[in-house]
Amino acid sequence: MKRYIILITSIAFLLGISKVDAQVRLIGEQSVYTSYYLNPVLVNPGATGYEGYHSVVLNYRNAWASFPNSPSTGTLSYNGPIGNRIGLGVLAYTDSFGAFNTNKGQVSLSYNLDLPNNKLGFGVSGEYIQHKLNGDAVTSPLVDISDDEIISRLGGARFFDVSIGVFGVYDEKVTYGVALPSIFSQRLNDDTNSLIGRDFGIIANLGYKFDLPEQDLVIEPSIYYKQLMLVPAHVDINLRVGLLDEKLNMGVTYSSGSENRLGFLIGAYLDNFGVFYGYNTSFNQFQSFNNGSHEISLKVKIQPVQRTPQTQNAQQ
Repeated sequence: MKRYIILITSIAFLLGISKVDAQVRLIGEQSVYTSYYLNPVLVNPGATGYEGYHSVVLNYRNAWASFPNSPSTGTLSYNGPIGNRIGLGVLAYTDSFGAFNTNKGQVSLSYNLDLPNNKLGFGVSGEYIQHKLNGDAVTSPLVDISDDEIISRLGGARFFDVSIGVFGVYDEKVTYGVALPSIFSQRLNDDTNSLIGRDFGIIANLGYKFDLPEQDLVIEPSIYYKQLMLVPAHVDINLRVGLLDEKLNMGVTYSSGSENRLGFLIGAYLDNFGVFYGYNTSFNQFQSFNNGSHEISLKVKIQPVQRTPQTQNAQQ
């Protein structure tokens, strides 16, 4: 019965896209991540290439674990510097919830200023997003495959969005940023070829890094404010603790607003390879029907080649 409820909801969700000007296209793409404060490029294009090295991140999240057809999300991303001040990011995203699938491809560029006490990045991203029904919607006995409305929606709804963001680090201690997701959006399979109106969205963050070298300890509290399409405004309060030259990381997050939840994270780096695990539990009543949310992230750091004067002379 739970599976059928999710299936019916997913189909109704997709059929309603054309009637609400596709306001579902970013229902949770920036809000599903819980370890984003370790990889801010996931939510802010201004953070593209700011770390100064190339990195590849593989992220998987299963929300409402143990609940039938619960949401599962996979992300593969790369970002790094490609020039003196230019950063490049590429991201592939897929999400499945019941019979409803979302796929997204994103390319981001940033221009970085490395000032004496301030490192600042200005970023823009272009995003291709598709919403569609998966095979369960076709094979379910609840669905009339001959229905013209359902047939017309099996190909999904496709969009092109543009997001912008600013991300900075002051004095290697204060992190700050503002992102405007989907500030521009256009539906691609729409005969009218018109721009889509949307509610104003914003992601803003502020954090501070406390270095305690004598204890080999780093403590970094941060706060993120998010207001996204169809997601009520909410605040995430994060605390990250780094040990052993930040090779071991632990974190805790409390979210208030759209969902009151508490999250924990632990992870470690071995040379340039890192693995992280996060768990989230909600204070809402629905938590009694599932085993919480689980998230795993793998990160590979690729240091850029340092060009020495001898190397430059040899190439000349």
